[in-house]
Amino acid sequence: MHLINKTFDEIEVGMTAEFRRLVTPDDLYIFANVSGNYNPMHLPKLDGDGDGNPESVAPGMYVASMISAVLGTSLPGPGTVYKKQTLDFIDRVHAGEELICRVTVTDKNADGTVGFSTEIRRAEDGVTVLKGTALVQAPINRFDRDDVDVPRLVVERHRHFDALVARARPLPDLPTAVVCPEEPKSLGGALLAYREGIIIPILIGDPEKIVHAAAELGQSLDGIEVLPAEHHNAGAVACQLVHEGRASAVMKGHLHTDELLRPMLDKQSGLRIGKRFTHVFVMDVPGMPEPVMVTDAAINIAPDLQTKVDIVQNAIDLAISIGQETPRVGVLSAVETVNPAIPSSIDGALLSKMAERGQIKGGLVDGPLAMDNAVDIGAARTKGLKGDVAGHANILVVPDIDAGNMLAKQLAFISHAEGAGLVLGARVPVILNSRADSSMSRLASCAVAALHHARMNCIKPDVLV
Repeated sequence: MHLINKTFDEIEVGMTAEFRRLVTPDDLYIFANVSGNYNPMHLPKLDGDGDGNPESVAPGMYVASMISAVLGTSLPGPGTVYKKQTLDFIDRVHAGEELICRVTVTDKNADGTVGFSTEIRRAEDGVTVLKGTALVQAPINRFDRDDVDVPRLVVERHRHFDALVARARPLPDLPTAVVCPEEPKSLGGALLAYREGIIIPILIGDPEKIVHAAAELGQSLDGIEVLPAEHHNAGAVACQLVHEGRASAVMKGHLHTDELLRPMLDKQSGLRIGKRFTHVFVMDVPGMPEPVMVTDAAINIAPDLQTKVDIVQNAIDLAISIGQETPRVGVLSAVETVNPAIPSSIDGALLSKMAERGQIKGGLVDGPLAMDNAVDIGAARTKGLKGDVAGHANILVVPDIDAGNMLAKQLAFISHAEGAGLVLGARVPVILNSRADSSMSRLASCAVAALHHARMNCIKPDVLV
């Protein structure tokens, strides 16, 4: 950032400066954390005055801080010290509105202070929302630097999952066989998705344990079907419900993944449809402009080329279902050039060419790409990589399960992402979360499953892309 000030000697009465700012929900969260003001009136999605509607009103002092921004960075600029400020709050400001702050020099005093009239108005209609005056000690020394920088802030909220849940709500509730929801976390996720209107759960497992888990949550199971089943047989019961047309999805509860998937792979009674089962993490990473998908991080240990074809195709199909019109697949390796000594680099090149020839459909595929130049346009340009995928990948295909598991957990525990997990390639979506996942992850997984099921079965309400 390049900052230049106006010294006291340079300032003249009548000088003006302006500053424009769009008020965003993230601004309200940041101000609440910095100021300690957690008034629900100022927090998105909360009803602060009991009228049933979220207010999202920008705090008055947040709005007034725009005056400080103009005085401290523009007129007079760096070196300015506040002496006095008066404020008259005239109208409310809400998230989504753009503001224009204007300061005008009114006085220049012998003691080195400068007086200003200050005004903030709404850009859309020109209405003044705040008026006042300011008195500052103006700088006497010149400041002209282009190396002023501050760390970037990322708000840890999961707007992409909120959007997916909102898109899934108008769809018909998805009948879902929930396998062994016998402890609070796994049951809680299913009940949350039920309350949100995403799924209709059919609970399979030990009824006594399920009822006990519900009691721990303080939740009622009224109106929810509970089917008794032994732990080792619960997955097979879920498959039977799918074949009977009673369930359109399966959801993992408190059991190991292999216990859930084993009956689904049975050639006679399972859920095979001729494609490999592959797993996709849909990650909501704070600060990223869209969800990032990581595949395969849970099922295929060391996939060969043909398995990777299914991994890529399944991920593309899911990405389209959640609203990514042209998915961009980055096939990851340690390098972005083909090296015969690194098998994943060869697979990346072959998958890219197969997509080019139409053997993989619906998305753009590029590889091999290293992690940096797959997601960062600056890194891609540094390496001379061109095209629509390098630097913009929203599907990351990993070489093996080790890399995938590490990447997904790094995003979760270092970048504070939430992850929705789904198994594709079966007759119905299989919602696959870790037993330690949060309720938000489970809810988002149900939303992703509902969206995918709707698209694959040509259910097209207005909200579905």
